[in-house]
This record gives sequence, C-alpha cells and structure tokens, in this order.
Amino acid sequence: MTRVLEALARVIDPRTLPIAVTVLLFCALFGFGSVMYTGFFSWQVLLDLLVDNAFLLIVAIGMTFVIVSGGIDLSVGSIVALTTIVAAVLSEHMHVSVWLIIPIVLLMGTVFGAVQGALIHYFRLQAFIVTLAGMFFARGLCFLITTQSITITDPTFKAISAFRLNVGVGSVSANVLIALVALAAAIYVAHFTRFGRNVYAVGGNPRSALLMGLPVARTRVGVYALSGFCSALGGAVFTFYVLSGYGLQGQGMELDAIAATVIGGTLLTGGVGYVVGSLFGVGILGTIQTLITFDGTLSSWWTRIVIGALLCAFCLLQRLIERHAKSVRRPGGTNAVTTAGHGHGHDEPSTTAASSDSQVLGRAPG
Repeated sequence: MTRVLEALARVIDPRTLPIAVTVLLFCALFGFGSVMYTGFFSWQVLLDLLVDNAFLLIVAIGMTFVIVSGGIDLSVGSIVALTTIVAAVLSEHMHVSVWLIIPIVLLMGTVFGAVQGALIHYFRLQAFIVTLAGMFFARGLCFLITTQSITITDPTFKAISAFRLNVGVGSVSANVLIALVALAAAIYVAHFTRFGRNVYAVGGNPRSALLMGLPVARTRVGVYALSGFCSALGGAVFTFYVLSGYGLQGQGMELDAIAATVIGGTLLTGGVGYVVGSLFGVGILGTIQTLITFDGTLSSWWTRIVIGALLCAFCLLQRLIERHAKSVRRPGGTNAVTTAGHGHGHDEPSTTAASSDSQVLGRAPG
C-alpha cells in the first residue's frame, strides 16, 4: 500500500503530472482507434507514426530545450524550408555529395540559431520578436535563392530515402533511426549533463541561476543554437522524406512543434519539461491525423481543430498545476513553485532558493 501511495504521489507531482496526462491521452487515443477501426491496432501503424513525423520530432526536441529555458522559437519552420532549398540546390545544381551537404546545412542552422540567441540575451530583446524576424528572414531567403520547387534526383538521396529496416513485423525508414538517435542524445544532454541542468535552472529562475554563478549567457545562446541545429537536422530528414526543396515547405511547422512540446508536458513558463514527453506529443498529433484518415469521412481540417482544443486544455492544465504548486508549502518554508522551476514571481531570490532550484531541476528524470 505504501508503494502504491508513493507511486501516486509521483504521478500527481507538479513536475510529472503533465507528462503523465500526455502518456495516458496517447494510450487512450490509440486504444480508441483500435476499437473503432479494423487494422488500426497494428505494429506498422504505430511505426508509421514515427515514419511520417520523424522530422517534426527532431524539430520538437529543439523546441523543448527552448521552452524549458523560458524562451520561444518561431523560426524553426523557415529553417526547415531553407534547409531543403539549400540541400536541393547544392545537390542538383552544384552536384555536391550528400555527405558534404548535411554538415553544411547543420552548421548553417546552428549559426542561425546562435545569432538569434545572442540577440535575445546580449541586447535584451524579446525572443518572440527576434525569432519572428528570423522566420521572415529565412523564409525570404528561400525565395531569394529560387521561387521554384526543386526535385532531387541524386542516387544517394534516393537510396537513403528508400532505406527500410525491418523491425519485428514492420519496418522503419532511415529518418526514424535518425530521429531516435537524436531523441536519445537529447535525453542524455537534458538530464545527465551540466548544460541540461543549466537549461532547467535558467528556465526556472534566471536571476537565481545568475546568483549561483551559472553561465546564463552561454546557456541561452547554446539553447537557440541547439534549436537551429535540430531544425536543420529536421529539414535534412524532411528532404529525405519528400526528395525536394521548396520555399513553402514547413509552413506552420513551428506551431506544430510548440503544440507537440506543450502537449508533451513542457510548461510554457519554463523550468519544467521532459524531452521524452515531446515524443508522446508528436505521437498524439500523428494519432489524431491517423484517426481522421481511417475514418475517411472527416475533413483533414479537423486535425487542426482537435489540436487547438488539446492545446487550450493543456495550457489550462498547466495553469491549474501552477496554482496547486503555489498552494503547497514544502518543509522549511520553501515554496513548491520554486522546486518545480517556477521562480519567475520572486523579486528577490536568495542563493539558498537558487541552490535548491538547481538541484531539483538538475535531477529531472528522462
């Protein structure tokens, strides 16, 4: 009985409740589809969620780090489009090898994100405005390069795109393998490295993190550089998926990435979130799309309607969790909101509170 109560206490903890709700919702949606539609409950349908959304998962991973740090990045979709354009032009017009193209676009995305992070931190600009400007800049650069869609015919690109690995009774593409490697690396970085602990501390309370002597500037720039890297990697994966480059690709992807991250249990106020939660967030979005496809009578726009409703519901859940955390006092007078990484409301943080904040956030499970 004691173990049951301890497990229940962990589930209703403000730090774990959002992701617990996300996992339960994903299971409920998949279970609903399995009951309602013949052939839905299969290993291949589950794998196809990854195959069709591998690029979004990678972009959402970068977005998770940004939101956990207390920021936002609206430029990710445009960077994906720019990556497809650059990859297509280098491959088709300049005949550059794919093994050279990938490092080029990854470096491009990383530098783009780092510049945005530097503008946000050193010039004290709003992340929303800087990344919105970055979105316009990257999207405009796409059409400055070319206004046409470029089909990729390179044999290596086609071979990577057509690659399939048998997994049990199903198969996955190379894109899924890349996404899973990126997910594993992100979980390690977020929860088992100093950089990851710094991200949680900065997102929980940047002033407390500064009092502790943490490298706030380097962390913020690094977070946006990582987001740019993930966006470029997602763009490369998307290029393998569609085998073309076009300036209009990735429209609205930044909103899908934010939705997947928030539905995945990451709090918009920063400081609390799990990288693996974004996997389930993307899975929920993909499952909704698959349910509508299996139904066959509903418009594809119902996907947006349901996602919008879910996003509002999770934002409301986050607000209720915040209120619950503020109402709970831990022994010694430490407010639970600080432990959960929500120290934004404290005007005069102490070094003791900062130390407690960092220690708890730094040991967030994967």
